[in-house]
Amino acid sequence: MDSSHELETVTPSTVVESLRESLMAAGIVLPSLGIDPAPPGPGLVRLRSVRPDVAMKLAQVVKRGNG
Repeated sequence: MDSSHELETVTPSTVVESLRESLMAAGIVLPSLGIDPAPPGPGLVRLRSVRPDVAMKLAQVVKRGNG
């Protein structure tokens, strides 16, 4: 699959929902996860601040995913 084409067609709302579901499956909640509208584009995914323990858990999940 052409990942550059995939990135061009993805919307911030789709990414937010997908990321939220993936994080919840890993036991991670980012309360401030959302969309920041950024004219003139479709918007940005907002991650914002997280507690250090949540950031560490996120880092561990990402590291395991990278094999």
